[in-house]
Amino acid sequence: MKQILTYIILPCLLLTACRTDIPVTPAQEEQHGEKQLTSITGFYLLNEGNMGSNKSTLDYYDYPTATYRRNIYGETNPNVPKELGDVGNDLQIYGGRMYAVINGSNKIEVLDARSCKRIGQVDIPNCRYIRFRDNYAYVTSYAGPVQINPDYEQIGYVARFDTATLQIDAQCLVGFQPDELAIVGNRIYVANSGGYRVPNYENTLSVIDLASFTELKRIPVAVNLHRVRADRHNQLWVSSRGNYYDIPSRLYCISTQSETVIDSVDAAVSNIDIVGDSLYLCATEWSYLQMQDSVTYGIVDVVSHKLVTTNFITDGTEQSIKKPYGLKVNPVTREIYVTDAKNYVNPGTVYCFSPEGVQLWSARTGDLPAHIAFLGK
Repeated sequence: MKQILTYIILPCLLLTACRTDIPVTPAQEEQHGEKQLTSITGFYLLNEGNMGSNKSTLDYYDYPTATYRRNIYGETNPNVPKELGDVGNDLQIYGGRMYAVINGSNKIEVLDARSCKRIGQVDIPNCRYIRFRDNYAYVTSYAGPVQINPDYEQIGYVARFDTATLQIDAQCLVGFQPDELAIVGNRIYVANSGGYRVPNYENTLSVIDLASFTELKRIPVAVNLHRVRADRHNQLWVSSRGNYYDIPSRLYCISTQSETVIDSVDAAVSNIDIVGDSLYLCATEWSYLQMQDSVTYGIVDVVSHKLVTTNFITDGTEQSIKKPYGLKVNPVTREIYVTDAKNYVNPGTVYCFSPEGVQLWSARTGDLPAHIAFLGK
């Protein structure tokens, strides 16, 4: 969500018109790239859309036919009012179902992962990110309204719901404005941002016991935390957005055994993905001191904790990307996908790069393309 934590965004006006009276925009189909036959059959891309515009959309790329289809949700679900809703903030596939976290509409949209047909929804206020374990979903929630206030009082929580019944059965309080979460062993790790309380940001990672679903402690890390990802070496990689002034964005490594910060990498982070022992990152870091963005496309070796490169795009085509936004790496082919939000109000672009960083193809998307989920056979 574009710099939501740095300024006040007006709440969206809920639309009440029935969509049965509105023509359904047909999905648009184009050919891009080369046909592939692997264990991954395609990927979905969730376009956020600007807050208040009710323009979150869903695209799909099919590997066997090399076909990119835009805006498939409306055509597949013509009787759903307001389509996906307002601000798509996360997209995950689990147990044959796809879960789209629609932040501004205060809901999780649940779809069949194959057909994209709507199954139902789970209502969670100001929901942010979703992860799964043993047929339960865990969702971070800011809980309160969008309001920038250093004295903001509404604490956030993690909601738990049964993926079979879609019923919420518990909540666990954490810090202010919790963002990403990772589940490792019998623990849930939650990044508390405190973004609405600027300049009084949070700086801790909440540790939740899965069995009792209670917060055990908090690990001090850095201000305004955002991403949390686990590697295969009992390590968590946690990003800090910084304060957009004198504290820069940075990446931190935490041991899940000692539950302490053991290292950091001097790299700005907007988005990350881990495949094997490589942590891919991209960043569009805004500075109010310089009044401009700085852009990074990096790879970190999670074993050595070293920044291997500050630009994984090797053919110079990064010059055509205006605002790198989303990032995902195909775990089978190692192709790298970077989305471009451009000016944040018009349709964006998804770029596909080879493992060597050479652009293979690109396609037009919806507004603010951000979240990719791969679909297996």
